[in-house]
This record gives sequence, structure tokens and C-alpha cells, in this order.
Amino acid sequence: MVWNELKAAVAAALEAAGLASPERLARLDFAIPREPSHGDWTTNFCMLFAKEVGRPPRAIAEELARRIGDAGGIVGSVEVAGPGFLNFRYGDAFLASLPARILAEGVRFGNSDFGAGERILVEYVSANPTGPMNVVSARAGAVGATLVALLRAAGWDAAGEFYVNDAGNQVDLLGESLAARFAERIGGDRPLPPEGYQGAYLRELADTLSETEARTQLAAPDGAKWFRDQALERMVAWQQRDLGAYGVAFDRWFRESELHASGAVSGTLAALEARGMIYRATHPEGVSEAAQSRVKGEEGAAAAEATWLRTFGFGDDMDRVVVRSDGRPTYLLPDIAYHRDKRERGFRRAINLWGPDHHAYVATLSAALEALGLERDFLQVLIVQQVNLLRDGQEVKMSKRAGEFVTLRELVDEVGADCARFFFVMRSASAHLDFDLGLALRQNDENPVFYVQYAHARGAATRRHGAERGLEPASGAPGPLGAPEEVALVRKLATFPEVVRGAAVMREPHRIPTFLIETAAEFHRFYHACRVVSDDPDLSRHRLRLCAATQQVLRNGLALMGVSAPERLEREAESTP
Repeated sequence: MVWNELKAAVAAALEAAGLASPERLARLDFAIPREPSHGDWTTNFCMLFAKEVGRPPRAIAEELARRIGDAGGIVGSVEVAGPGFLNFRYGDAFLASLPARILAEGVRFGNSDFGAGERILVEYVSANPTGPMNVVSARAGAVGATLVALLRAAGWDAAGEFYVNDAGNQVDLLGESLAARFAERIGGDRPLPPEGYQGAYLRELADTLSETEARTQLAAPDGAKWFRDQALERMVAWQQRDLGAYGVAFDRWFRESELHASGAVSGTLAALEARGMIYRATHPEGVSEAAQSRVKGEEGAAAAEATWLRTFGFGDDMDRVVVRSDGRPTYLLPDIAYHRDKRERGFRRAINLWGPDHHAYVATLSAALEALGLERDFLQVLIVQQVNLLRDGQEVKMSKRAGEFVTLRELVDEVGADCARFFFVMRSASAHLDFDLGLALRQNDENPVFYVQYAHARGAATRRHGAERGLEPASGAPGPLGAPEEVALVRKLATFPEVVRGAAVMREPHRIPTFLIETAAEFHRFYHACRVVSDDPDLSRHRLRLCAATQQVLRNGLALMGVSAPERLEREAESTP
């Protein structure tokens, strides 16, 4: 990996200059400049420790530049810029050999061991099992699955998990709503509960019930539990089917009921108490009357003594009730137990993807986990913002089937899983997303998914054309990179491993589609400027190898997002090589 080679070269130069220390090396990092004139890699490292050694950063940079070698043949030159930047440029030999290296590494190109096998659990989607997946869940699914793939590619031992909230009042209401819909099916009179679920999907679930058994349970004293269990299992299976058709799979579907059944919730309360983090009071010291009223409203704590957790001292805006006065835990306690379970399973870090309505809860749960004794950096929460579906510039609000929202299945049926996943990953998860259904259906360069896939298909068409002429991609020594478009394309391909590493480190999957769009643009420019299959057999073979290497990188990037790389597209006939 280029990053490792550059770090080793700078470390050797520091040692030779008498400036090396473990603390300084830990601060060394590199970036790919936005402006190509600044080189292929850059670092501001010399500015980070200049003050502590009492030397101008530019003077340090100039000394290191003289001492840095070629980093195993990667570096062609090192330049000092501005107040002390070190800018690195690839050597010609490295660039010329890169297409062959890409093809040799195949699906592994872009991978690294940067994460050193550290275990990370990514929890995402985790929608309540009370209805079909909607478009916000679809976005979280695409972003979460891509993040897991990125972490694995960058050397982390990453897993994905769906947390099923199958305990509590919401699932009870779902069961009561299903019973009401079944009663409606057989002509009975059982109204929906006041806060029950109205969606038409419940009629679909009711239609799947055995009429004989459901009639019996409808009249049974404990029939509510049967309908609750039937609703839960059918709804989870529905969610699993829709996510499966979308190409999103989890290593585990973890149920909240497992925590209660195993004693993990009560055990977590005991662990918090053992650390001195629990107290019981009607009017706890340091908590204002306004705060207590808020807790009573949110958590249902009565005037009698509640059980409080000391989260204020760990950055929360107030202490929190974890057990109501009637003995029922608030939603916070099982959440703490769940994350305690994650840590006990050996995951060093947990990344949660939550919707914007959970933003205020981040500080509370983080404080609670720190009160439990978990590492301060154990939990990281990424907020996945809302999605607006647009058609002809107008917001799409209603679903034909559900009556309340557009479902994941409806979206996939209309635009396809490839397009949906690419569009959802294409923007930063922290930004609101306008999803243009009309754009998603276009088969032209305006559609970024088509633009990237077409670049891959164009490469395949070019290779087929070469094969018809008896020409295959070169397999021997590196070939010439004479045209500037060839050089620009190879330079772009060379950045892919760093894009993958950076996207994983910063938890920013949107860097991948951005890279792919830019790579497709470079390939299209190369294709139009350089005749690939010509009367020069040797040059043709080398350019066919560059086409094959570009295809490999595009495939690897699309695979990280769970998007296909077709060999043929309908527009292919418009551009014959």
C-alpha cells in the first residue's frame, strides 16, 4: 500500500535527521491533494512538531525532502511547498507498472491491513418491527452495508447487526392492531387501539393468518400475546425479505427480548450500581424541577422514588431515570445492556447509524456507557438524515400500498437496487438527500450510476473489439504512457486504495461513488483521446490492459456499495470502438 511505503520513507528520513520519536510518527498522515499541481500525495506533518524542536517547519521539510528515498520505487520526486508541506509525485516506472499490478491483485486491489484486525460492530437500519422498510431505512441500509464493506477492505474485522426492538408497548400495539385487522377480515367488531397502526400492510399480514387458529385466539383470554407474536415474526420476516432483495444482509439480527430473557438488563443495572453510578430519589440533588418534570413526561416516572443514573458527570445535560418507580426499566437501560453485550462479545468499537430524531440521545447513551466503564471512544454514532423523494420536481409523499410512506420494496421495484444504493451512498449521510426518481430512471450520462456502469461496459466492449482483431491485454513488461490522458487515468486508479482507507477511517462511504464518477470521467476522456485498438499491436495491447485495469477498479468500487458492474448496457451500441 502506498500509504505504508510513504510512512516508512518519512520515518527513515526522520531517523536520519535525528528527529524521530514514536509520538511524532503517530501524528504522521498523508492526503491526496485536491489540486493535481500539488502532487499525488501531501502532508503537513512538518508543521505539527516544528515548535517543539524549535525549527521553522519549512526548514524541517527541506531537510526531510533531501533524505527521503524513492519509497520502494513509488516516489519520483519530493517537493517542499508553502510554509512546510511535503508534496510527493509518483515515479514514471511506478505508474507504468500499475495496470499490471491492478490486474494481478484483482479483487484485492484497494484492500489494506490498516485496521490491523480490530473488531468493529456496525449497527444499522434497526427499524422498529412495526411496518415495512421505508426510504430512510433504505438509505441507512445502503450506507451501513457499504461502511461494513469498507472497514473490512481496510483491514478491520467488521460485522453488521440489526437490533430488533421486540420488547415494549410498540410491539404490543402492533399485535392489537393485527387482531383488529383480522376481526375486520372475518366481519367481526374489534376496533383498532387509539394509538394502533393504520397501515394497509396489516391487512396483508391478517390475510396470512390461519383463520381457524386466529378465530380461536381472538376469543382467548391470552390471545393478545398470540397476535403479538404472529405480528412480530411476520413483520421481521417481511423486513428481512425486503432487505435481502435490496442486497443488504446482516451478520446477526439481535433481539432486545434476548437481553431481558438472559438477565442482561438486570445484570447491567447491578454493574452500574456496583460502580456507584445509581441512586434513588424523588427529588434528586442537582436535578431541577423542570428536568424532573421532563423525565416524568418522557419516562413516565411517578412521584415515588425512581432509579437514576449519573450521566450528568459524563457530559449529559442531566442525570437519567433508568428504572421507573413501578419497577419497569426505561428504554435507556436495555440500550446500555445491549452495548455492554457488544463489548463483551469482543468488539472494541461500536458504530451506530441513527436517524435525525435520535440526535439528542447520542450524548445520553455515550455518557451512560462511560458511566458503565466502557472506553470513551467505544461508541460512535453517525446520523443518517432524511430523504425526500422527488418526481418531476414534486415531492412524492404517499404510497399506493401502505397509505403512509413509500416503502423500500416500492422504491427498488421502480428504480432497481443498483440505482437506489448508489444514490443513497452518493451524498454524505449527514446531509439531507433529494432522491430524483426521474433521474434514477434515465439511461444517459446525467444518471451517475449509468455513467459509471457505462464506463465499465465501454471497457468490456473495447476488449471484445480487440479480441475480434486477435488482440488481448498485454501481460508482459510495463508499457509506455505517452498520452496525457493515459497518465491522468493511471494516476486516478492509483488513488483507489487511499480512497478506500480514507473512507473507512473517516466513516464516509460517499467518497467511493465520488471516486467512481471521477474515474469514469477520466476513462471516457482517455477513450475519446486515445485510439485503443489501432494498427499498432503492441500499443493496442498496452491500452487494452489499461482498459482492463480500469474495469477492475470500477468493479471493486461498485462491489463495495453492492452495485453490479454490467458487461453490456443498452447504450453500448452507440459507441463502437
